Order: sequence, then C-alpha cells, then structure tokens
Amino acid sequence: MGPRKNTGGSDVVASVAELAAEQARAGGMQLLGEGGLLQQLTRHLLQEALEAEMDEHLASSAEPGRSVRKGGNARNGYRMKTVMTEAGPVTLEVPRDRAGTFEPKVVPRHARRTEGLDNLVVSLTAKGLTSGEIVAH
Repeated sequence: MGPRKNTGGSDVVASVAELAAEQARAGGMQLLGEGGLLQQLTRHLLQEALEAEMDEHLASSAEPGRSVRKGGNARNGYRMKTVMTEAGPVTLEVPRDRAGTFEPKVVPRHARRTEGLDNLVVSLTAKGLTSGEIVAH
C-alpha cells in the first residue's frame, strides 16, 4: 500500500479520534447519550453551519456603500433553539439579522427535528411500530 493522502475532512476526523482516545485513556469518555462526544460534535457542526449560513446571507444581501449605520443589514444577536437529532437533543444559538430576512437551511425555522430523525420516525411507522413504541425507541 502506498502513502495515504490526507484530505481536510480526514484530518478533522483523525483529530477527533485522537481527542477521543486521549479522553478514554484519561479515565472516561462517553460516546453516546447526554453530554456524549457525538452530541457535542453534532452541536458544534450545526452551530458552525448556521454561522456560515449567516455570513453568506449577509454577504449576498450587502449593498455597496450601505453600511449598518445607514440602514444596512447586520447580525442582531441569537435565539436559543433545541433540536432533536440522531445523537440526542442539541441546544443551538440561531443567529438573527436586523432585517429579519435570514432563513436558515440546515435547521429551518420552526423545525424541531433534523431530517434524519424525521426519516427514522417515518421508517419506524412504516414498519408498524406504534407512536408509543417510537417514543420509547
């Protein structure tokens, strides 16, 4: 086998794996469940995606020569939102803009579950599970 070619994505995965191994050697690392590594990673990835979406939104809606002081659009704080994900509940800080025109795509407005979790519920329903059994699952 020849030398492995590292890409940006595999470097990140290797770094996370190394951190997880260090925590496991130090005496404890929880992968799943409340406060687990997957839940923290999911929260971080969704948060960064929301920030990138806001940056893109503000850049695309910027008018030349129109600063924030002259009525241009800008960031305007955050609102808290808890989203059910495959890794468990994740609390996000969704950025807002002054004009109120920001529509996040990764976690749309009024969405309380990620698309993957919705697909899981539909799949379990199609297999004949009752709503109580799905909640327990």
